[in-house]
Amino acid sequence: MGRFLHLVRAALRSRDQFTVALAGGSTPRQLYSLLTEKRLDWERLHFFWGDERCVPPDHANSNFRMADEVLLSHVPIPAENIHRIHGELPAEEAALDYEDELRHFFRYQTPRFDLILLGLGSDGHTASLFPGTPAVREKVRWVVGVDHRSPPPPLVNRVTLTPPALNAAANIIFLVSGTEKAERLAEVLQGPYQPELLPAQIVKPVDGHVCWLVDQAAADKLTLPKK
Repeated sequence: MGRFLHLVRAALRSRDQFTVALAGGSTPRQLYSLLTEKRLDWERLHFFWGDERCVPPDHANSNFRMADEVLLSHVPIPAENIHRIHGELPAEEAALDYEDELRHFFRYQTPRFDLILLGLGSDGHTASLFPGTPAVREKVRWVVGVDHRSPPPPLVNRVTLTPPALNAAANIIFLVSGTEKAERLAEVLQGPYQPELLPAQIVKPVDGHVCWLVDQAAADKLTLPKK
């Protein structure tokens, strides 16, 4: 949480707004809850999402719903500062709609988020970039629909930011926890570069910083330098 707060406060000292793309899943939930206790210029923060499941916004599997229940509904954020992916639409339609939102907000320049929060799946995916899927190889579009028919669940279609959008960010924070992520984390960080199998490896901002925040369980299989 300290790094999140530092990035927000540093940015707002020189600019009018801070843009962050939120992650879904269970790991960032605690961060979102803790943020509700902090004093921030919430009216100057703009919230986006790195990916979304194609479900209505009140569905239990909705990334928007989780963030709204834990964070957004508890702090004074103007409604116009919440830029959700319309997961109730078909995946490709939702992707086009969200990319249009990004084009307007970022004035038709490649979106440069101040911060993108990402997780790591036990299969090596991040956002909704799954191993072997076309989204991993996308070079032009910022947002695409994903036909998700194999584990991990839930097996519903997705909408995701693509590598060009992710790698334009100023800052990316990966949040990783749990023993079930340990082997994959070691492969992503210390194994050979094979993003088709380990899509999280493709996240390499061209002019930005990546920070991995992992718990002891997730870091168990990393080879750490000797003191």
